[in-house]
Amino acid sequence: MKKLVIIALILVSCTSKTNKPNTDFTTSFEISKGTETATYKQVISYYSNLAKTYPEISIQAIGETDSGEPLHIVTLNPDASFNFPEIRKNKRLLLINNGIHPGESDGIDATMLLYRDIVQGKIEMPKNTVLVTIPVYNVGGSLNRNTGTRTNQNGPKSYGFRGNARNYDLNRDFIKSDTKNAKAFAKIFHLVKPDVFIDNHVSNGADYQYTLTHLFTQHNKLGGDLGHYLHTEMMPNLEKRLIDKNWDITPYVNVFNNVPERGFTQFFDSPRYSTGYTTLFNTLGMMVETHMLKPYKQRVEGTYELMRAMVDIMDNDSETIKTLRAKSLASLKKGYTYTINWQVDTSKTSTLNFKGFEGKMIPSEVTNAQRLKFDSNKPFTKEVSYKNYFKPKKTITIPSAYIIPKGWHNVIDLLRLNNIEMTSLEKDSTLKVESYKIDSYESRKTPYEGHYLHYNTVVTPNKIILKFKTGDYIVNTNQKGIRYIIETLEPQAPDSFFNWNFFDTILQQKEGFSPYVWEDKAKALLNANKALKQAFDEKKKIDESFSKNWYAQLDWIHKQSDNYEKAHLQYPVYRVE
Repeated sequence: MKKLVIIALILVSCTSKTNKPNTDFTTSFEISKGTETATYKQVISYYSNLAKTYPEISIQAIGETDSGEPLHIVTLNPDASFNFPEIRKNKRLLLINNGIHPGESDGIDATMLLYRDIVQGKIEMPKNTVLVTIPVYNVGGSLNRNTGTRTNQNGPKSYGFRGNARNYDLNRDFIKSDTKNAKAFAKIFHLVKPDVFIDNHVSNGADYQYTLTHLFTQHNKLGGDLGHYLHTEMMPNLEKRLIDKNWDITPYVNVFNNVPERGFTQFFDSPRYSTGYTTLFNTLGMMVETHMLKPYKQRVEGTYELMRAMVDIMDNDSETIKTLRAKSLASLKKGYTYTINWQVDTSKTSTLNFKGFEGKMIPSEVTNAQRLKFDSNKPFTKEVSYKNYFKPKKTITIPSAYIIPKGWHNVIDLLRLNNIEMTSLEKDSTLKVESYKIDSYESRKTPYEGHYLHYNTVVTPNKIILKFKTGDYIVNTNQKGIRYIIETLEPQAPDSFFNWNFFDTILQQKEGFSPYVWEDKAKALLNANKALKQAFDEKKKIDESFSKNWYAQLDWIHKQSDNYEKAHLQYPVYRVE
């Protein structure tokens, strides 16, 4: 009997994490010699086995995706602790997102290798940094594998599709959150609260010598000392570390059907994009953009080295990052000026020592028109102008709070999802507020990610006394999500809830008039109001098209009357100074 007990104990101990069972952690990428990427099921199985084997790794399913499959996070902490509030006390958190566009699978394979090599001691275990990855974000797209849709890309042999299970491009969904994926991401993001965020992609612009390009969030937009650190310390440090390992890197080449040596502008990541969204919570964000025409093996290896370099930077700058993020939040207060829209600052440029290939326009043998042709046999290194400074285009003064009537539950639900603190009125209240009337806006003529997005929105502000109902919501700006609050609730911000069509019902007039009835009432109104009659006559004099349009004249008078509905074009979110 004693022998049986001893044998049983030996069997248990051999399968424990401490004794590290002999599981093969060679990846599909390695088995194929760098030509294939792992499937979704292979990825989840791989991390599950890592977690069973190494106590420093945990895998957790969080939230749903449009595909019906869950979203996962995999955490690597040398302390084997996975309580995020506890982790944040002493360590910095890096969140790595992979497979948002599953055809761009470089990060999926690179992160699998990185996690394995850290826990197996091939890379020194980070001391001050905990890694968290979403191994495959676009699960539906990953399951929709094919061999042809990445027209411009050199490998892998098969891969996922850009659209998710409902054909959304998830890297346009972070603010509007139409998908279950985006809602699950928000849960993960606010659980982890990362200090640094990396989103792994593959570029699609021009041909050049680099395998790696980086797309850091725009430093002026991030702002203050945190933006300065990103621009003058973190980015140059990352570049140097990679160059020292013979991995040349340059900023994302933001051109289309043109040659980079003519100069290009930094890509501006508004909050619809992953790094634009994470910036709203003062997270240092970047996208990795490997070059589509380079061999897949080379791209994965470059992504691996970049993430490894970022972990080293975070380990060394741990306290600096913590201090600067806290300082950045403290700089946003009631009464301060906040930029909600940006434009390129043409007075400032950087110069890149750019390594490209000669490109020129030649006659097309297909269309007979001119087409762009790069010659990889003619490399060059040239100074190229890079416009990576932005300046304010539209600013607002930060209010003390916003008030949202309780009926706008779709907006309220998204605020809650993003950990925005709100209080509800306990009784009907009359308050002095600033209101916006929508003065003008333009809309896309074709669908864009399930919406007809508005832009160039202009409002007219007005101070009014307004009665609010019990249960209406007050959103104070003195909280961690202040930037998210401002950039979603200020209608002139490019990715505001207004511009994403959340308030389109106010744009349609619900009540009108029959001309044969209103004609007599309009006449009586003009006779009773001399100032209105004078304004009406003046408009007919200076506006020829108005003077020739009888319906426009009646409509103008109607809009000046008490008969005109107050809800039309009235933005239903109010500012409290």
